[in-house]
Amino acid sequence: MTERATPQSRPSSRPSSRPSSGPAVEAVGLVKTFGADRAVDGVDLTVQPGTVYGVLGPNGAGKTTSVKMLATLLRPDGGEARIFGHDVVREADTVRRLVSLTGQYASLDEDLTGQENLVLLGRLTGLSKRAARHRAGQMLEAFALVDAAGRQVKNYSGGMRRRLDIAASILNTPDLLFLDEPTTGLDPRSRNQVWDIVRAVVEQGTTVLLTTQYLDEADRLASRIAVIDKGRVIAEGTKGELKASVGAGSVHLRLRDAAQRAQAEHVLALHLGAEVQRDPDPLALTARIGNTDGDGGDAGDRGAAERASRALAELARRGITVDNFSLGQPSLDEVFLALTDRRAESASAGVKEETAA
Repeated sequence: MTERATPQSRPSSRPSSRPSSGPAVEAVGLVKTFGADRAVDGVDLTVQPGTVYGVLGPNGAGKTTSVKMLATLLRPDGGEARIFGHDVVREADTVRRLVSLTGQYASLDEDLTGQENLVLLGRLTGLSKRAARHRAGQMLEAFALVDAAGRQVKNYSGGMRRRLDIAASILNTPDLLFLDEPTTGLDPRSRNQVWDIVRAVVEQGTTVLLTTQYLDEADRLASRIAVIDKGRVIAEGTKGELKASVGAGSVHLRLRDAAQRAQAEHVLALHLGAEVQRDPDPLALTARIGNTDGDGGDAGDRGAAERASRALAELARRGITVDNFSLGQPSLDEVFLALTDRRAESASAGVKEETAA
């Protein structure tokens, strides 16, 4: 059974400047350049309080640079951003009191023990010696690190370091926690432990902005997801909305007779209104069903199921036997590949138009 972290409530020594309403994060047209490289190219984000917001994208997409601007570690070259209504440039000190950032690599002193790291950070953030020790003890217990409290961090496993790093980030519980690819390089068990910690932190009222390149991580944790590629947000929405944007589902079927595949392909294309792909298996066919009526969510699923049912009925009427059939919603992997493929095609078309001109 996976142990679940239950971080304690905010210490009274750290007052919040968080307003009672409004977005936790509001970014409009954020831009950051490094020489000729436009790392972030007009990013817009809106994150509601008390949620996990996922920022999904490949390496080099601009995720970390965007987070550093929101956390006041980098000054934007364009656009503007507010954290709980406070401008990240003009009110940077106030913003820093509201946020905490856990980067891709553990920001711990490896020669100190786990307990010494937490006590030191507690003192640096204004806690008394006694309060820092008490809070460190709470965090070590919450993140199942009591047995390792007296060991040097350099002797910790990767998963233990990650848990200690997140514990350090919420030592003084932030209103907004930036988690920048927190599970990179972790084994599946350690990843699940970090996911439990994230859920527990949100239950305590903290908003989490999570960057990741793992689609399953965004799928499991985030209520809304922004897909970033080449410094721009190319799609944003709930998991259901993103999945509906590339189609209501995928049909997979396996025939009994390979000689009937061409006829079955024609029937599927006609009734599904979709391109049908021939799988390497000579008996198998696959088609992604689009939302022809523009509906998403449950309505889109019902429409896809109805079209699939009509196609199956027509196959049976023509004497084409189907041994195996499945209809499933597209995965986030399929969504991401479809979205980035569209962007690549659009960019390619733009280059061709400029060349022709």
